[in-house]
Amino acid sequence: MESDRIRTAFLDFFREKSHRIVPSSSLIPDDPTLLLTAAGMVQFKPYFLGQKKPEFPRAASVQKCARTTDIEVVGLTARHLSFFEMLGNFSFGDYYKKEACAWAWELATGAYGLEPELLWVTVFETDDEAFEVWRDHVGVPANKIVRRGAEDNFWTMGVAGPCGPCSEMFYDRGPKYGDVDGFQDGDRIVEFWNLVFMQNLQDDDGTIVGELPNKNIDTGSGFERVAMILQKKDSIWDTDVLRGLIAKAESLTGRRYGEDETTDVSLRVMADHARFASFLIGDGVFPSNEERGYVLRRIIRRAVRHARMLGTEKPVMETMSSAVIEMMGGAYPDLVGGRSFIAQTIVQEEESFTRTLRQGLTLLEGEMKTAKKAISGDVAFKLHDTYGFPIDLTVEIAREAGLEIERAAFERLMDEQRERARSGRAKHTETAASEALKDIAASHGATKFVGYERDRADASVLALVRGGAPVDAVAEGDEVEIVLDASPFYPEGGGQIGDSGTIAAGEALLEITDTQKGIGDLIVHRGRVARGELRVGEDAAAAVDIERRVAVMRSHSATHVLHWALRNRLGPHARQAGSLVAPGRLRFDFPHTASVPRDVLQEVEKEVNDLLLGDGSVRAYETTMEYAKNIGAMALFGEKYGAIVRVVEIGDYSVELCGGTHVAHTAQVGPLTILGEASIGANLRRIEALTGTEALAGFRKDRAVLEHIAMLLHATPDEAPDKVQKMLDDLKAAQQTLEKSKQQGLRSQATEIVQKAERIGDASLVVTEVTGLRVDELQKLAVSAREALQDAGVVVLVSASDGRAGIVAAVTRDLAARGISAKALIAQAARAIGGGAGGKDDVATGGGGKPEGVQEAARLAADEARRALGA
Repeated sequence: MESDRIRTAFLDFFREKSHRIVPSSSLIPDDPTLLLTAAGMVQFKPYFLGQKKPEFPRAASVQKCARTTDIEVVGLTARHLSFFEMLGNFSFGDYYKKEACAWAWELATGAYGLEPELLWVTVFETDDEAFEVWRDHVGVPANKIVRRGAEDNFWTMGVAGPCGPCSEMFYDRGPKYGDVDGFQDGDRIVEFWNLVFMQNLQDDDGTIVGELPNKNIDTGSGFERVAMILQKKDSIWDTDVLRGLIAKAESLTGRRYGEDETTDVSLRVMADHARFASFLIGDGVFPSNEERGYVLRRIIRRAVRHARMLGTEKPVMETMSSAVIEMMGGAYPDLVGGRSFIAQTIVQEEESFTRTLRQGLTLLEGEMKTAKKAISGDVAFKLHDTYGFPIDLTVEIAREAGLEIERAAFERLMDEQRERARSGRAKHTETAASEALKDIAASHGATKFVGYERDRADASVLALVRGGAPVDAVAEGDEVEIVLDASPFYPEGGGQIGDSGTIAAGEALLEITDTQKGIGDLIVHRGRVARGELRVGEDAAAAVDIERRVAVMRSHSATHVLHWALRNRLGPHARQAGSLVAPGRLRFDFPHTASVPRDVLQEVEKEVNDLLLGDGSVRAYETTMEYAKNIGAMALFGEKYGAIVRVVEIGDYSVELCGGTHVAHTAQVGPLTILGEASIGANLRRIEALTGTEALAGFRKDRAVLEHIAMLLHATPDEAPDKVQKMLDDLKAAQQTLEKSKQQGLRSQATEIVQKAERIGDASLVVTEVTGLRVDELQKLAVSAREALQDAGVVVLVSASDGRAGIVAAVTRDLAARGISAKALIAQAARAIGGGAGGKDDVATGGGGKPEGVQEAARLAADEARRALGA
């Protein structure tokens, strides 16, 4: 059974069992506690925690997942992968053990075609209910049901919350994979499905404190493991997708899978990491030295190193990535849509690492030859900071040589670097009400947002939070977070900042300064009590600052038009990778490998304004995710979408999934003016722009500046550029004339200086003080004087200027070749003026803050020069 058929069989089976088929969520989870999505249940976590009411009672998915804890062993074993797929079915308070077990058995022995007599199941040691379901309801012989302890068959999230026993299904692959006496979890009898029964609640200490009111089902079946069983392969690496990628790696490197273990490891690494990298980039991750970007950089560079170990110097990752898209694009269409950007990103990262790989390996290999037990932290840091070696790659290479890394020293250097980078950087913080509002989210559900239809609404006060703790009432002067049952206030999201305004209840008035999404899609209003007292349960009137809201709407619609124009001019890879939508201004981040030329930026700005003036209609509506995809609606990186989505169409060109607020027609935006474009990271650019009245204010300011410049030039604004250009040309000519004059004066002064030379053997020595020159001016004079000498010689000049002192030595090249170093001549003399010396053998300079020491410096330099010349 090929991989595509396995996915289809699984989803079709559960579709027939009335499950909602939910698309895989992004590898970037909508959960700040997780780095990457590692299980199928992650996107349903709010349902399991009771933070959000489920949109459907049962679901099934094929989820793309990632595991980063053991990347260094990927390729070394038959079971470890950094990227994998998880087949799962889920029940949110609907069916339970009886159905879950029966359906798992039905699919395994039906559509999968597995022999019942070769299946084993395990249950938690005290879960008699599950044992009886398997034995009496499903019909599994009692001797094929194994009780196991909590380490194997009890599931927890690792924190306080839902937990429960689990039951696993195993398949016996036969004596080819070893002799066993009964049940034995290993290479022969392999687990392929885990059924978690969420029925208990545990506290922070892991103590079971009760049962859940609604019992849930969370199952996970490792796709690659299932494929290995159904395709009757020895390991996951021999299954169709992974073996196909290994074959591509073979063709690129000229090596054969199976020729030796070292080759096999490298080919597996290339296959696995190409898959992981392609999906990460497709989900909007960029290579960097932080968090997810670091993971991406690490796997790309590890794969490139293994390709080089196999003897190829050619680029490999773009071709490997293309093979991933060909093999998996049918199941994951987003890969196909992001093909050009994935290729562009992966190529640039491989090229960047290739430039420094050889130098870094030379440094590391040299260190490994002399190291006794460990590579120094300084070297590891230099490899990371200068040559782009992820620390884990350095650790892996050192381990291959039997060495460790001085990790503590490396981390200290990294902490120092992070502290420097962190200076002045603002940090995003979660709402203080998160914990306090759990009960409200569970009992009431999401706040009803009515802000699309109106800017005012009557509501009831559900909760008040002060200082992070729930309170029954708040009074004048209190800083507070307030939750209503319904709100017209838009909570920050999708780049759009939260609304501000007022909430009134009787004599009480709250001035709202910000609005955020809280736990369970509650809308949390942040502000200050301006007067009176407000209590939970009171009726209130919420009013959005409409002038500010309209300014935000202009910016949001302008952002969509700018997005379209950038993709139209730069290519489909220029997708939104971050944004800020604020009153009268916007910030738009997008992937691109180079700065956008000024003329292209001007073309983009013109195109945006032409479209805005075209007064296209802006239409927002809700529809199914499936329909939105069919009409080409663009989903944004890092955003999480449900089965029902909101689409915003502008004119006949822009179609995006968006929950923000917008104008009704593009002409209502007014003008857009681009302030500038700059890099904010590797392969990531940022455009900042003004919109509406702010853009008009910017035009007026620019006009006022131009008119003032024109007045100073006694010209009209139209004439000002030519007049400024003429002034610049005249200034340049004057500077050139002045420079010529300076050079003539310098040569004349140098000629005078060399007249004072003393003869020492076959060389000349000039040591003198010059008044009022900076070190750079002194250097030019010293070099000019050296050139004025007729033969071999040394020139040493000292000077004091503006409270500073300087010294310069210039040595003719023949003397430098004989070992007379300019730097050595003035090393001690420079200390007399409070500084040190630096430079090369033929020219060296020094400076310090002791101008009173120039005469002593001249004497010391003269003595050293005479000694060097043999006097």
